[in-house]
Amino acid sequence: MASTFLSRLPFRPKPSVIPGFGITLGLSLLWLTLLVLIPLASLFLKSATLGWEPFFNTITAPRVLAALRLSFGAALIAAAINGVLGLLVAWVLVRYDFPGRRLVDALVDIPFALPTAIAGIALTTLWAENGWLGALLAPLGIKVSFTPLGIIVALVFIGLPFVVRTVQPVLQDFDKEVEEAAESLGASSWQIFSKVIWPSIMPATLTGFALAFARALGEYGSVIFIAGNLPMVSEIAPLLIVIKLEEFAYAEATAIAAIMLIASFLLLLAINILQRWSERREQRG
Repeated sequence: MASTFLSRLPFRPKPSVIPGFGITLGLSLLWLTLLVLIPLASLFLKSATLGWEPFFNTITAPRVLAALRLSFGAALIAAAINGVLGLLVAWVLVRYDFPGRRLVDALVDIPFALPTAIAGIALTTLWAENGWLGALLAPLGIKVSFTPLGIIVALVFIGLPFVVRTVQPVLQDFDKEVEEAAESLGASSWQIFSKVIWPSIMPATLTGFALAFARALGEYGSVIFIAGNLPMVSEIAPLLIVIKLEEFAYAEATAIAAIMLIASFLLLLAINILQRWSERREQRG
């Protein structure tokens, strides 16, 4: 009866993709508001209590600027390294079959499961001047633990799985017949990778880069052990925020957090725009 009535209407409502779309959308927006929008709004409202001049003085203090430069710089460097290393690891896991491949594939996920504090202690011990790896670099005058270089090492460790797990399924779904066609036309190995494979995996690589960067920017547990935490040298912005909170300078802490949030959002927005542009370019090609 209902279907007959609907068929006689001048227009018929389109069936919903998700059953109960209105309810699920409302619940999603409710949780998004409670878990994301309200905390972010309170962050900006609390920092606004400083007033413009104290806010500007807080974020332009030499110690704060040094911490922000270190956090963003180390996160960008680590994400770039992970973009290259993650692509190589994903390539090896997908394209080659070798003894222990499943073990290597499982080891990639260790940073996901390992507590960050344990990772920081392990990396500090390993890269200290008397550690297994640090002792090899000490004669060369290279010090890792308790330096900004140690921060980059820790951020590379925790960010690598994001790139591997983002690129790996794209490589697995890539049609090898396209490569064979390019090879039959006389293309070299580099031409096949740069002209055929890379345009297809570049959006996934950029996504992995963005995820690794976002993860590295807010990392705290694994960094504070290996950084040394020297003001103006190896003090990251998240640690400075914690210090401000312990000093009961809540408004100053939220001001630093707001600047980190705005800067990271703009960087991620630029990466997403670049990713969309590359996807459209690939579709047109």
